[in-house]
Amino acid sequence: MAVPKRHLSKARRDKRRSNVWKLEAPALVKCSNCGSLKLPHQACGNCGYYKGEEVIKKG
Repeated sequence: MAVPKRHLSKARRDKRRSNVWKLEAPALVKCSNCGSLKLPHQACGNCGYYKGEEVIKKG
C-alpha cells in the first residue's frame, strides 16, 4: 500500500483539487471566406484561405 512521505496540509491538498488546473477549449473564429470554424491566426483547413488570400491549394 502506498504511504505518503510527508504530511500534506489541507491548503495544499485543496489547491491541487481546485478547478484552476482545468484546460480551456481553444477559441474558434469563423473563416472570412467559407464561414467554417477555424483556429485564429491560422489558415482555414476547409478552404485554405488566410486573411483573404489562398495560401494552401485545395481542390
